[in-house]
Amino acid sequence: MKRKKILLISLVLIFFIVIIFLNYKKIDNEVKAPINDNIKDEIIYNSNVINNVNYTTKDANGNEYIITALKGQIDIDNPNILYLTDVEAIIKLANSDNINIKSNYGKYNTNNFDTIFSKNVWINYLENIIEGEYLDFSISRNSMIISRNVVYTNLNNILEADVVNINLKTKDTKIFMYNKNEKVNIKSIN
Repeated sequence: MKRKKILLISLVLIFFIVIIFLNYKKIDNEVKAPINDNIKDEIIYNSNVINNVNYTTKDANGNEYIITALKGQIDIDNPNILYLTDVEAIIKLANSDNINIKSNYGKYNTNNFDTIFSKNVWINYLENIIEGEYLDFSISRNSMIISRNVVYTNLNNILEADVVNINLKTKDTKIFMYNKNEKVNIKSIN
């Protein structure tokens, strides 16, 4: 009789050990699954980097945009946005002179061609060289707004200001400081 009880207890004990082992194995597999999914997501995320970007397009008004960059990355949340590194742009405006732009970084919208250029921005437009740290270029607003440590050089003068705002259609230019108590610094080249 004692043997039967010991055998029965042993079988029940083995049964519980097998159930615990199987549950542990199942939990272990569930823990590993998200790690594999994260690796998969990381691979997908990194695959949106493009080397030697060259983007050329024309809008309905005949303006042509040529943007090149050493590297570009497509925004995962908005595939119409490209983040660019070592950027050069030539904007050929219909009925106007070309605009040449260089910067360390850029954010280009493929829908409306608006571009944010940042860090070491250099612009050549209508015999003017403009340098700054930030450029908001928008053909839809017909504007080019250059800000942060702006140096504007033309044939006669060198201007230092906080902001240069150029209307691309009328060529009107506004140069100003953020603080109204400060003045734009103008030096004559001649």
